[in-house]
Amino acid sequence: MNLIVIIVAVYLAAMIGIGLYAKRQVKSSTDYHLAGRRLGVTMMAGTLAATEIGGGSSVGVASKAYGDWGLSAGWYVVAAGIGIVLVSFVAPAMRRSMAVTVPEVIGRRYGAASQTITAVLGSVALVALAAVQITATATIVSTLGGVDLEWAILATGVAVIVYTWIGGMWSVTLTDFVQFFLIVGGFAIAVPVALHNAGGWESVVARLPEGQLGFTKIGVPTILGLVVLYFMTFSTGQEAVQRYYSARTPRVAVLGSLLCGGLMTVYAFIPAVLGLIALAVYPGINENSALSTVAVGLLPPVVAGLLLSAVISATLSSASGNMLGSSTIFIKDLLPKFSAKVTEENELKYSRIGVLVVGVLATLISLWSQAIIPLLIFAFTMRSTGPFCAFIAGLVLRKTSRLAGLVSIIVGTVAGFAWEVAGEPFGVAAIIAGSTCGVLSFWMIHVIDARRGRLVGDGAVPVQQDERAALS
Repeated sequence: MNLIVIIVAVYLAAMIGIGLYAKRQVKSSTDYHLAGRRLGVTMMAGTLAATEIGGGSSVGVASKAYGDWGLSAGWYVVAAGIGIVLVSFVAPAMRRSMAVTVPEVIGRRYGAASQTITAVLGSVALVALAAVQITATATIVSTLGGVDLEWAILATGVAVIVYTWIGGMWSVTLTDFVQFFLIVGGFAIAVPVALHNAGGWESVVARLPEGQLGFTKIGVPTILGLVVLYFMTFSTGQEAVQRYYSARTPRVAVLGSLLCGGLMTVYAFIPAVLGLIALAVYPGINENSALSTVAVGLLPPVVAGLLLSAVISATLSSASGNMLGSSTIFIKDLLPKFSAKVTEENELKYSRIGVLVVGVLATLISLWSQAIIPLLIFAFTMRSTGPFCAFIAGLVLRKTSRLAGLVSIIVGTVAGFAWEVAGEPFGVAAIIAGSTCGVLSFWMIHVIDARRGRLVGDGAVPVQQDERAALS
């Protein structure tokens, strides 16, 4: 058997083993969804980074570097790191809320209708994001195993469903912690080896199209747009916010966020360089296969196996977080509205069923659309444009307008979707246009209701008395 395949198989077996170990710690739905709210700084930073460094930040960046963006594709990850750092400013409020989902906080402040709309948007977007990670993993499996991409997608979908179903957040956290160091280590080792076998940096540069090394080739507006996109999507995305909810204390949430942002920035341009090497040595291949082609063609089997295991770990960890997040929203915010059967005793069972349903849907979407970054950005836009202002305001304001929250969620979402369908006129990203409409509508109604004395609430997201003790 191919040594690369053996290394990847051993890695996957080890991850499943860690998941089975973690399963023993899952005694309740809180353990399954939030790891018992006991994550420390290092564990939180590791799981947050591993979740956000997924297919878009590895396979996607390499493919964009191979294509139109060149070296500047690394800004896609730098922007993510900056976005995570910005989220640290609201991280304490997230942790103090003692919530489980984003829609739960919105429901407390703005009512059931706002909660339901946000839950549907968030759950659907996370299914799409899980599909992205399945596609990214499948491109590697396809290249590595020499099988059709469709079969690779099916195999990957089954694997990630099982991986996520095993132990929930405890499983995801422990495996993410291992996976993050594998990601950074695997890529760091691969770059110098690939450069050497490609003839050195000067040889690679000589074979690249003109302008491919432009550090800001994608343009400053695009970079700033990505920072805003990431701040919005990380501050409202269930897969990220769920990690902040899982932190041991509000201070841990802040420090973990800052450490994660720094680690992502250090990693940022490594996959971009590998994409450039692929373009120089293998012009004309499918750009989504750039990373795996370099691994198989330019790296010794041991290094290639390590790199591909790192990429697979990045995509699988992100897919797991997305599946768990979507299932959590469905179980906590949607299912209770249609069924009275959800109780503390059977919630864990329903959560695992939810992961199974989400995984099947994500696999089907991956089969239908094999795009990576375009689908990623579309999902980010749809889940963030409307809920962003309502969620942040609900966390930090003592009193809010219930009507402002509902209207801003609807207006922002519709505006973002319309702007996306219109092809993003004037080069303005849909998430910018939609969120601007959402923010303006929120504050307009909020100010009017404030003057009329219609604001409600006596503090940012109420916390139960017994929960206050857990935060002290």
